[in-house]
Amino acid sequence: MEKDLKTIIEQVLREMNITPDSVVSAAVAAAIPSSGSESCSVIEDGIIPDVTEVDIRTQYLVKTPENKEAYAELKAYAPCRLGIGKAGARYKTDPALQFRAAHSAAQDAVFSDVDQDFVDRMGLFTVQSQCDSKDIYLTRPDLGRKLSDEAVAVIKEKCAKNPTVQIYVSDGLSSAAVAGNIADLLPGILQGLQSYNINVGTPFFVKYGRVGAMDQISELTGAEVTCVLIGERPGLITAESMSAYIAYKATVGMPEARRTVVSNIHKAGTVPVEAGAHIAEIIKIMLERKASGTDLKL
Repeated sequence: MEKDLKTIIEQVLREMNITPDSVVSAAVAAAIPSSGSESCSVIEDGIIPDVTEVDIRTQYLVKTPENKEAYAELKAYAPCRLGIGKAGARYKTDPALQFRAAHSAAQDAVFSDVDQDFVDRMGLFTVQSQCDSKDIYLTRPDLGRKLSDEAVAVIKEKCAKNPTVQIYVSDGLSSAAVAGNIADLLPGILQGLQSYNINVGTPFFVKYGRVGAMDQISELTGAEVTCVLIGERPGLITAESMSAYIAYKATVGMPEARRTVVSNIHKAGTVPVEAGAHIAEIIKIMLERKASGTDLKL
């Protein structure tokens, strides 16, 4: 390869009418390291910083700001991508990489399935909506609101009849939300309800489920209150956000206004353990007032 490079350099210099051999030799020597010198390729030792580990609430990249302290104080209250600076008309390198990493995480959360081993370790049996693939799930929301015939039969067989509360987990639009929250969230709710002496049915997992499936599950189990813990549509702040949709005596076709929602459940929002205690308290109030959604004043 060095021989080829030397030939190219000599040819270019001669075409430029630079013909003295001393000049040619000097140019070649400058371009090609001697056998005793270090290689042109340098292997860096160490680890490239992980852009996803940056706390963007503390990241402030604006040069010569007028009121940095006040702006940083506002930014600390929410993980918004503010004060990220610019390079000319473009984003700086770090924010651009963070955007791409967050977008990749969001895509992975939507298109990947929840690990079945994780579901099994949580002690949940699995049923499925009428969607038979991820593509169908994403393009036919209506099928995600209905259980398959097999799922209906399994729920009738395995679930306790007429529980006070029926809780189940669903992947929704984020498998990462299930993996990141359920291990703390579900036990937190169950422990809270147990402390209130509230009877809970048999928890399970619904694959390819939408929120509306809870209405059919409510009718199948005869539960007074039904609660689904479901992965929300991921964004560029987090791919792990989960919500709890809760309804008192839900029925198929009921208006969305009858659902009460606890959202933003993830490690950088409402942490799962705290959310579990809060959800248990809300369910207790629902049972006392026999209402949910806009009919329930918390």
